[in-house]
Amino acid sequence: MDSLIPFTTSGSLVDCVDRKMLVILRDGRKLHGVLRSYDQFANLVLEDTVERIYHENAFAESWHGLFLIRGENVVLLGEIDLDREDEVPLKQVDYHILLAYHKRDAEEKKEREEVKAQILYEQKGFCKEGGEGDGY
Repeated sequence: MDSLIPFTTSGSLVDCVDRKMLVILRDGRKLHGVLRSYDQFANLVLEDTVERIYHENAFAESWHGLFLIRGENVVLLGEIDLDREDEVPLKQVDYHILLAYHKRDAEEKKEREEVKAQILYEQKGFCKEGGEGDGY
């Protein structure tokens, strides 16, 4: 019966080592790189890492090389299908061209989230992110 329970600890990452992965972090950054190592806390080491930013139908990449990620900052980890990686229907542009648009999009999203948090706080009694009860 125990064999039917999925293996959900950091040990389940063993099959992902030496594969190209997409990692989305809590701050919204999207990293592409080869998973080289991990530990019991799901801290990750990515090699040949690039950070991708997106705006509308374009994307840009910034080279980071070797990247150490603290496990608590990982929101999503997924394997990239190498056969379909080049079929992205987006246009690649220079990073510095897209950076200003990306920053503006991030600021607009932050403002929307603050308004939403304020409404939830006032009307439903939810605490704001980082507020009381949000520590762990």
